[in-house]
Amino acid sequence: MCRNIHQLANFEPAASDDEVHAAALQFVRKISGSTKPSKANQEAFDRAVHEIAHISQHLLDDLVINAAPKNREIEAEKAKERSAKRFATA
Repeated sequence: MCRNIHQLANFEPAASDDEVHAAALQFVRKISGSTKPSKANQEAFDRAVHEIAHISQHLLDDLVINAAPKNREIEAEKAKERSAKRFATA
C-alpha cells in the first residue's frame, strides 16, 4: 500500500489528530491517483479525507490491544537503521 502511511495504533503517546489526518490524506491521494485534485474534485477529495480520518480515529479508539505500547523514539530509530541498511552502498 502506501509506504508513507505509518502504523498509528499502540503508541504512547497516542496518535495525534494531525497524524491521523496525514494518513487519511495519503490514503486518498493513493486511491484517487492525485496529489492535488482539480477544483471540480476538491470538495469530494476533502470530504473523503475528513471521513476517512474520522473513521480511522474511531478504529484507533476502539481497538483492544494487549501488548505494551510502543515507544515512538525507539521505533523511529529502528526505522532509520532499516533504511540505512536498505540503502547502504557497497
